[in-house]
Amino acid sequence: MRRRALLATVVGASVAGCLEWGSGARLTCDEDCDIGMSADAFLPDAFETSVGETVTWKNTSTKAHTVTAYDTGLPEGASYFASGGYDSQEAAVDAWYDHFGGRLNAGDTYSHTFEVPGEYTYYCIPHDAAGMVGTITVLDD
Repeated sequence: MRRRALLATVVGASVAGCLEWGSGARLTCDEDCDIGMSADAFLPDAFETSVGETVTWKNTSTKAHTVTAYDTGLPEGASYFASGGYDSQEAAVDAWYDHFGGRLNAGDTYSHTFEVPGEYTYYCIPHDAAGMVGTITVLDD
């Protein structure tokens, strides 16, 4: 009886893992990035770094994503950041809806160097409604 329960658990976990892989749901970031992207989340969704450090995001899912700062989610004096190199949230959103500008496909990376301490909030344009939002806390060491 215990063998059957164990077998059911192992098989169930394996099938769930396959389903998760197929949907791009929870692939983790490896040594070439700091933050990964699942189907609808940044992994991790909160990250801490220091002034002058570069953070790298990697699309570890099969869905297209963006990294887009909220204009109102930047510390005073901080540079705007968005995949695609846009200089405002409006420009990034317009580019996404015009021609999928700023798109990160599976395996693509985006990096930004943080020069001002504080808290930064960002999101993925196509998955905003799903709550794909992240926070970077930059410490002044």
